[in-house]
Amino acid sequence: MKLLFLIADGMGDWPLDALGGKTPLEAAATPNLDAMAGKALVGRCRTVPEGMAPGSDVANMALLGFDPAAHHTGRGPIEAAAQGLTLDPDDLVWRCNLVTVTNLGLNGKMRDYSAKHISTAAAEPLIRDLQKHLGDETFTFHPGVQYRHLLVQKGGALEDEAGLNVNPPHDITDKPIKPDLMTFSRSARLWDLLHGAAERLTAKTNKTKANSIWPWGQGRPLNLPDFRKTFGPRGAVISAVDLVRGLGRAAGMEVLEVPGATGLLETNYQGKVDAALKFLETGDFVFVHLEGPDECGHAGNAKDKTEAIARFDARIVGPLRQALGDEAAWMVACDHYTPIKEKTHTPDPVPFLFLAPGVQGSGLQAFSEALAGETGLFLEQGHGLLPWCLERMGK
Repeated sequence: MKLLFLIADGMGDWPLDALGGKTPLEAAATPNLDAMAGKALVGRCRTVPEGMAPGSDVANMALLGFDPAAHHTGRGPIEAAAQGLTLDPDDLVWRCNLVTVTNLGLNGKMRDYSAKHISTAAAEPLIRDLQKHLGDETFTFHPGVQYRHLLVQKGGALEDEAGLNVNPPHDITDKPIKPDLMTFSRSARLWDLLHGAAERLTAKTNKTKANSIWPWGQGRPLNLPDFRKTFGPRGAVISAVDLVRGLGRAAGMEVLEVPGATGLLETNYQGKVDAALKFLETGDFVFVHLEGPDECGHAGNAKDKTEAIARFDARIVGPLRQALGDEAAWMVACDHYTPIKEKTHTPDPVPFLFLAPGVQGSGLQAFSEALAGETGLFLEQGHGLLPWCLERMGK
């Protein structure tokens, strides 16, 4: 039996006055999810362990069956795995955003964590320029996708920088950057790198909105157990973001390429469906990840988030259900909440539905955060969700 995990990143939310007291999930047109909820087991799951930051790195690692408390080293190392970087055990890997700040001073604010969603084509020359002029035997810049890049600090896991706690830029949108600048100032090397990058990015030749780098999420290189040896199924991941791709690659899963997958509201939905169906001709498990709802949550845009969820239902869930029907097993969830009111992630337990042959459902009329909370089904450990599904499939 095939098993599909369909993950709408950041889909969970809180009721909004702008939506008549509904969440974006409740307000969105989701006929496929609602129909599945009538036959599926519906409940909630804690994807973020107590004491850990509610990031997509932690939450998606848990959804793939790996305990973040045991395996998580940082956001940067996961994305380095996606790029296949060759690293030494003591290297320190930073996620390095291109961002927009009002100014890089103590009175500055984080204006945009994504430099207005800079394109990969526009971002790559900037990162290569930073490497040419600022890279050295200690720091190396590696271009990634859109605003998401990497900074490798040679041997940095043994240095003081490994213990610096820098806020993710998406957590401080429109907030002062002074606390983080004070953190950066504890490392003369990082301080000089940060200001050297700002000097180059504010040159007149740069026509983008990126005027600073933001290193964060640092850690040692990631090592995960082999997915197939651990759980049994031959699996693949489909995502536009290096985070999920890195988790899949680190676990020995196939990472399926989908041209035109952007991580935004406008993405190649059909390409993701086609890739999943093609893989399942011979494979057993596919993890289809859609970033759009999360990006809309960070933007504080309730209308777009509602639309992103509706498109997830119509263009991902619907076509896959039509193709595979009730002969497959289905897990639909989000990795974490990204509430419109907060514009960042929160650790709320996430709603999920699980539908498989022989499973007696919860009998709900719709799929929503509130209804999932009323069933009484609750999994305390997110990394136990995949084994829980496999057990109910007789695996």
